[in-house]
Amino acid sequence: MRDVRIKKKVEKILRKYRAKANVTVEDGIVFIKGTVTSWRKYVEIGKETGRIKGVKGVVNDLEYPGKEKKRKKRGEERVIGKADVVIIGGGVVGCAIARELSKYKLNVILVEKSDDVGGGGATKANNALVHTGIGEKMGTLKQKLCVEGHKMFRKIAEELDVPYEECGMWIVISEDSIAYRLPRILKKFLASYIIPFIILRRAKKLGIEMYKVSKKELLKREPYVTEKAIAAVFSPSYAMTCPFRYTIALAENAMENGVKIMLNTEVVDITVENGNVGKVITTKGAIETKFVINAAGLYADEIASLAGAREYTIHPKKGATLIFDKETRKFLNHSMTLLRLPRIEHYKGGGIMLTVDGNVQWGPTIDEIEDKEDTSVTAEEIERIFKTYEPLMPKFPKKAVIAYFSGIRAASFTEDFIIRAAKKVKGFIHVAGIQSPGLAASPAIAKMVASILQQEGLKMELKKDFNPIRKAPPIPREMDMAERKKLVERDGRYGRIVCRCEEVTEGEIVDAIHSKIPACSIDAIKRRTRAGMGRCQGSFCLPYVAKILARELNIPLEKVKKGGDGSELFIGKAKCLLEEKNES
Repeated sequence: MRDVRIKKKVEKILRKYRAKANVTVEDGIVFIKGTVTSWRKYVEIGKETGRIKGVKGVVNDLEYPGKEKKRKKRGEERVIGKADVVIIGGGVVGCAIARELSKYKLNVILVEKSDDVGGGGATKANNALVHTGIGEKMGTLKQKLCVEGHKMFRKIAEELDVPYEECGMWIVISEDSIAYRLPRILKKFLASYIIPFIILRRAKKLGIEMYKVSKKELLKREPYVTEKAIAAVFSPSYAMTCPFRYTIALAENAMENGVKIMLNTEVVDITVENGNVGKVITTKGAIETKFVINAAGLYADEIASLAGAREYTIHPKKGATLIFDKETRKFLNHSMTLLRLPRIEHYKGGGIMLTVDGNVQWGPTIDEIEDKEDTSVTAEEIERIFKTYEPLMPKFPKKAVIAYFSGIRAASFTEDFIIRAAKKVKGFIHVAGIQSPGLAASPAIAKMVASILQQEGLKMELKKDFNPIRKAPPIPREMDMAERKKLVERDGRYGRIVCRCEEVTEGEIVDAIHSKIPACSIDAIKRRTRAGMGRCQGSFCLPYVAKILARELNIPLEKVKKGGDGSELFIGKAKCLLEEKNES
């Protein structure tokens, strides 16, 4: 009866957008096939369908003009291995699951299509905040797992030797916060009393420590915040980490405990025999397995299709962020956001945020996009960031921008995490729709996936020799002078600065290249060491890093890559090219 009701509501939405389509509903999963006149209508139909009560997933197969046709890639059929569990996707969630499963007596293989963990999807463009869950919709799975993951994060960060700092978060309520047309005195009353009360009541329900402060107290603690502020609510346990170092540490610790990680390995097919997962076909060969964890992020819907287990569609959302020079750190003591009503649906609003490395970031924005690979940042997006966040700190030096980037959110049309066993294919586990706060929720997601595997019949026996501790390589800039001196005496390469902006040494770069998961590109070195992330953005150190890579990997300089395949930095020696030109 519920499916019939859902179908009628979807058909009404399709008539509204004049779509020529058929609808079927199976146990809350909506399947839409047909045509529509534009990409924008395709998105709106999916979003409105996802809002219907009782809908567990939306498979939006509407065709529209210009829609890209996906070509199936060919793989290797020969069997290259066997595993109890294959994890598809080496982002922060896939690596967290790998580490969690490494606690058990299991043969686990993680496959990642890019050349590095955390280097090919949403993880590499994460804003590094360990959210508390206060900004998520009440009653959602993403909120539940965010609250749980936040409470687990400090312990895991300590075990993995990665940064974790409780920077705190101000939710600032100003004269401009309420966009509704109301008398000014009423707006001030709402901002001073009602809105803080609602936030604090929600925090209490979730077990999150928060408290209200007056405008006077806020300005005392944050002198550069807007004078238009009326009140603020403070969340002291809001934290920040480094998403690169955290993801790499998860993967390394998983490997230390027996997980195999295969990079540059793209999944092109999944065989299903008698309703059960059989093999994962990759560009390097086939892996026999009975369980597949689909943590493929932006491509989770496409991976699910390969197994005949698709229950959702991923519609990408782009978020642009600005990075400011470290000298701007003096302008704020805690991260902060400006509360705005009405809120943009499924968007926490972004803000002015701290990082563990001392920079300040503004953003992110949020925009629906068609292309899952579109990580461009436009002049319009940059201007929008300034316009959105300048009211929060009017005196902040905007000219101190040193970089900008964008990340793509892997959103489902239900706008919630989808973590469950597939309904039609035994052994296929969905871990999809993981957008913000996926980083904070990652430890709890991993626990939930392990529980689902057990429920699905996988024998889960804990190891007695599981080692949760992973030691990070030495970072001279974080040591005192005595420690640095000892390190340099042991290996002189730690005394040779390669990246002046971030004080990264040759020793750190060599460590990264020869680590458990080797850093074999400029971007991989950057993620591990920060070489090239400073004020000059690599204009000084890039040639030196490239030479070290060529030397340590024993390859010609022309073979050094920025990132994945096809990103070679050089085509030859300049003088040789001049000689060839003169000869011709």
